Amino acid sequence: MRKHLCALLGLCCTIAVLLTACGGAPGGPNPVHMSSTSFARSSITIQKGESITLMNDSPFVGHTIANGTWENGTAKPAIEVGAPEVKDVQIGGNSSATIGPFTTAGTFKLYCTVHAGMNLTVIVQ
Repeated sequence: MRKHLCALLGLCCTIAVLLTACGGAPGGPNPVHMSSTSFARSSITIQKGESITLMNDSPFVGHTIANGTWENGTAKPAIEVGAPEVKDVQIGGNSSATIGPFTTAGTFKLYCTVHAGMNLTVIVQ
């Protein structure tokens, strides 16, 4: 019985090590965290050719991300030349989505279509 327990413990440890080693970098490229109703920061600066990873830290609230912005409580969808097309990207609770790459230098706007005032500015250098 003792040998079986030791073997089982060894197998569990091996699996844990393999899962940890294969996990990769947490967060993805250029992470931007989101709470239930806002981005943790209002802007991010990245280099041309990079992407951003939107990370929803709320377990129960989802977000729908698109090109555009909220202005005075009104959603303003936009098509921005040089920006990757972002149309209704669903990010459920405790999940993430990568947006990009941003291949053109400039300033681009993303917003959550569900939560008024939830805007993100992406500055690409």
